[in-house]
Amino acid sequence: MKTSVEIVLCAVLCCVTLTSALYSSSDSVIQLTPANFDAQVTNSKDLWLVEFYAPWCGHCKNLAPEWKKAAAALQGVVKIGAVDVDAHQEFGGRFGIKGFPTIKIFGTNKKSPTDYNGARTASGIVDSAMGELKKIVNARLGVKGGSSGGSGGSGNNKDVITLTESNFDEMVMQSEDMWLVEFFAPWCGHCKKLAPEWAKAATELKGKVKLGAVDATTETGLASKYGIRGYPTIKYFPSGKAAKQSPLEYDGGRTSSDIVSWAESKTVVNYPPPEVKQITSQEVLKEACEEHSICVLTFLPHILDDMASGRNKNLALIKKVGNEFKQKNWGWVWAEGGTQPAVENAVGVGGFGYPAMVVMNYKKKVFVTLRSAFDQDHVTELLKAVSVGRGRTEPLQMTELPKVDKIEAWDGKDGKPPVEEHDEF
Repeated sequence: MKTSVEIVLCAVLCCVTLTSALYSSSDSVIQLTPANFDAQVTNSKDLWLVEFYAPWCGHCKNLAPEWKKAAAALQGVVKIGAVDVDAHQEFGGRFGIKGFPTIKIFGTNKKSPTDYNGARTASGIVDSAMGELKKIVNARLGVKGGSSGGSGGSGNNKDVITLTESNFDEMVMQSEDMWLVEFFAPWCGHCKKLAPEWAKAATELKGKVKLGAVDATTETGLASKYGIRGYPTIKYFPSGKAAKQSPLEYDGGRTSSDIVSWAESKTVVNYPPPEVKQITSQEVLKEACEEHSICVLTFLPHILDDMASGRNKNLALIKKVGNEFKQKNWGWVWAEGGTQPAVENAVGVGGFGYPAMVVMNYKKKVFVTLRSAFDQDHVTELLKAVSVGRGRTEPLQMTELPKVDKIEAWDGKDGKPPVEEHDEF
């Protein structure tokens, strides 16, 4: 028999759950969690479109009514699901979720879902779902979607770009895109086996990494230039014209999921490092903490205590660690200790001295404080814990962001002591 307190608590928790989610049990959208995902999606034979969202995300809120309409229209034909990544952060790492909303298509190979790149309207979602369904049915009938590129074999090769000596320089070397290029021979058995995997990877990586194919038996000049001695050989040409002059050997697996994982690991390297902004106005703090799921706030010593060399050393440390977590798309800001008292009071920094660091989830109204030395190892350890949902959190006692005092940005120079004035005799 539940007590009245337990009943009230249950009611409150239910209300919190309902208000934080974008979908309810009355929708045709199936709500997915770590407890039911594999049983419902990974181990099923159904075609699934799954949205990975955060309840606070504006774009997710805009998509929700269209997602519900599509789910109702596709009921009994295609499964439409949704995962609250804010509540189940492990999904972010499992499926490489870097922004909200992200829609994944779980087709025949559930372990290697593809990105949905269609219109975010109910009709666009339905059209894409029916197109994917047709591909699955054709595959079961043995209907081929076209020839598989230069490598031979079966599969849909529409996204593999045929490269020759006449177009290689313009397409690959003069572009800013990242490329994976397969050098093959039509008679090569390993090349034929790779062909459908290469084609599938090309489709999954569309818009991120370009995949090309060179028939090394006819394009002998290219084969010689890049030292091709066996088939298939895959070369990686990084983004940027200068970097392409020294292509690297691909050393990953030969399945589409292996190729996609390897390529995506390289795209992370090419993300620009996050900008670490000084808190000089309310807009800076708002952008960092309201428009990102996590914001990292650092409070540095007064310029007279550290001078420019010390401050630059601390900022370099923040930027270096920030570069390690750049795929998280967090907000990064800093302030000189004492210049933003309302912000410091809100996160209880005053008693720890400077430099100090606080990692805030403003949407959840919690923060984690660095309680060890301000060095690369300890800062990295803190951020790793936060990235997987660990760390000793404290509640934010505020309904809105603290008031920021508008100040001039640091000019990069050493501080000057104030001039003391003396009365004349």
